[in-house]
Amino acid sequence: MADKKSGIDQALIRDLANILNDTDLTEIEVEQDDLRIRVSRNGTPVMMPQQMQGYAYQAPAAPAAAPAAVAAPAAPAGRDLSKAVTAPMVGTVYLSPAPGSRPFIEVGATVKEGQTLLIIEAMKTMNQIPSPKSGKIVEIIVNDASPVEYGEPLVIIE
Repeated sequence: MADKKSGIDQALIRDLANILNDTDLTEIEVEQDDLRIRVSRNGTPVMMPQQMQGYAYQAPAAPAAAPAAVAAPAAPAGRDLSKAVTAPMVGTVYLSPAPGSRPFIEVGATVKEGQTLLIIEAMKTMNQIPSPKSGKIVEIIVNDASPVEYGEPLVIIE
């Protein structure tokens, strides 16, 4: 079942691609032991060791290299993430209500508790992420239309 030459189960990748097509999902990721496969369609390009036409996948990395291959970007020195609003779910973040429209927030703007900061799309559902407190937007950490993980810092409010 697995291709011995590359160590990648090509049938699994095809099955994941078919799931994307059948369900209209844009991305699916499977992790088992030291193997992590992510298949996405029309997503934000991600640097990966190998690519299939139309679908991207990540080959298993050596144990020492795995953290570097999948780790989130390190926070710059001096960045205080204790005041960051974090992602309550996995999905794709959108900074504006529609493509080409004005973003919900901008750096330097003042927000009120409950005000929509951004949207996270998860399973074709648009989830408005409200501000947990009133304050000033110091930094917007994420980029528009980028994937986010649960607990990932999104915005810093002081």
